[in-house]
This record gives sequence, C-alpha cells and structure tokens, in this order.
Amino acid sequence: MEENILIENAEEYWRNALLAEQKKEFNTSVTLFFKTLSALADVYILRKEKRIPTSHTDRFRILETKYFDIYKILDKDFPFYQDSYRSKLDKETSDILKEDAKRLSEILGIKL
Repeated sequence: MEENILIENAEEYWRNALLAEQKKEFNTSVTLFFKTLSALADVYILRKEKRIPTSHTDRFRILETKYFDIYKILDKDFPFYQDSYRSKLDKETSDILKEDAKRLSEILGIKL
C-alpha cells in the first residue's frame, strides 16, 4: 500500500513537471522533478529497509550510508531544488533533473 502511494505520487509529480516544462515554467518543473526523485528514492528505501524516511535529512542519511549510488543522484540535484526558491532556473537544469528521475525510475523498474 505505501509503495503504491509513493509510486502514484512520483507519477503525478512527473506528469505535472512535464506540463510545467512545456509551459517553460522551469522553477516549477525542477521542483516537481526533484519531488519525483524523492518519491522514487523513498520507494527504493522502502524496498530495501522496509520503512519510509521521515524527512529529507533522514532520506539523505540512509542513502549516504547504505546506497551511495542513489545518494549521489539526489545530492547532486538537491541544490537545484533549493535554488528554485530564489533563482530563475532554465531548461538545462530542468533536463538534468528529468534525466535523473528517468534513470532512477529505470533502476526501480517503474515506468513514469
């Protein structure tokens, strides 16, 4: 049940990120692609650890100590997500997060 909710949330974030990207609303698309990544990372952790992280900090701690390949993806993209509050982001940044979300979904065997 929890996994299904996480996957449905990831799919919803993904769809809306694509729509925002089409409208050239890149701050929104970056935010939603990162939320896609976070939901997918939570699926990964749930499958491995049988629990869902309670925060970004908890998620990053688990990934950094146990699943470093997944951690590297989120750690690289988190500053873009943070920048979305105070900067004007562009298509290239959106594309980076989109590709990372695709890659993580492929690792998990989840079709977005």
